[in-house]
Amino acid sequence: MRNGTTIAAALLLAAACTSGGGAGGDGGTRPGGAGTPAEQSPVAGLSITPADGATKVPPDTGVGVKVARGELTGVSVADAKGRQVRGTLAADGTWRPRWPLRPSTRYTVSAEAKGADGRPVTATATFTTLKPKRVLETGMSPLDGERVGVGMPVQLLLSQPVTAKADRARIERALVVRMSKPVEGAWSWVSEREVQFRPRAYWPVGQKVTVEAHLAGLRAGEGLWGTKDRSLSFTVGPSHITKVSASTHRAVVRADGEVVRTIPVSLGKPGDDSYSGVMIAQEKSATTIMDSATVGKPGEYRIRTKWNVRMTYSGTFFHAAPWSTGAQGSRNVSHGCVNASPEDARWFYDFTQRGDIIEVTGTSRKLRFGNGPTPWAKSWEDWLAGSALGEPVGG
Repeated sequence: MRNGTTIAAALLLAAACTSGGGAGGDGGTRPGGAGTPAEQSPVAGLSITPADGATKVPPDTGVGVKVARGELTGVSVADAKGRQVRGTLAADGTWRPRWPLRPSTRYTVSAEAKGADGRPVTATATFTTLKPKRVLETGMSPLDGERVGVGMPVQLLLSQPVTAKADRARIERALVVRMSKPVEGAWSWVSEREVQFRPRAYWPVGQKVTVEAHLAGLRAGEGLWGTKDRSLSFTVGPSHITKVSASTHRAVVRADGEVVRTIPVSLGKPGDDSYSGVMIAQEKSATTIMDSATVGKPGEYRIRTKWNVRMTYSGTFFHAAPWSTGAQGSRNVSHGCVNASPEDARWFYDFTQRGDIIEVTGTSRKLRFGNGPTPWAKSWEDWLAGSALGEPVGG
């Protein structure tokens, strides 16, 4: 733990804030050395840090328990509602929570010891954790309970930038990924406000994944603390991989390795080239308005389109384009999207899950990493290099 050294040092200096009762008590040590009442007493003495009544305690602080003339037999920590906090007791007498304590929360520490005479002694102390100056809010994707494609990453979105490597590493350690079929994966920082998890290769079909973000009480920067934990579970559906070729003007759609449909398409015309790269189906919309103003070309077009599957943040979609059916399968005439007939686009829309792989080849424009969830735009080595811990998870 971050404060482990500090806590250990504090234990050596801590004055008793609460002491167990009983005959003989803790006593006082008078000058003169051996033979004083405190040294002769067989009754254990207990002291706890943080001190009873302490306030503004950092949530990532450990709890120290010092025993005199006896053996520590137990430590428990509970919040004001009586909920027990999981933790472990180290050999130096420091109790460390499994995850940080919650900010702005009152905790009670109960300690038990056994003296040389075998009599039990108890002590309690109550303290309150600090109220953050700045709060780290978060969001996560995919949705809890969602069925996704084999390429879907886990996204953790942050309300404040996290720049220091130590703070990023602390966040990564607080993120737990559990899988029904363990595979190697890793977290990687996409930006100062987003970290994503992807497996080394595509998810196995049928994989069940649970993600726990233990962010309450997490120190994420100067005066910046998380206040809420998050969790989600999702299931990986069938493997849907579509390969779109700008040179053959075809989209070949596979389900679990078998070709299920070949769709004539038209991609971006010269000057409006489509992106080449491995993308995922980010979202679906039955109807949307395509407006050239959103890509810096106001007035060039504004049209309602149907059966839209988004591939990039910047506005690349696989969608129905009845006006270009004559070019689909032979020429690239779009403004960068993948155009298909209404019938084929409707089929593809119904077929697609968020997280399905859509790979485009044969264009002059390369997909930019970060233009949407684009974890497959990087090699595994480059992805791993974006981790503050620099190591994979699971496997």
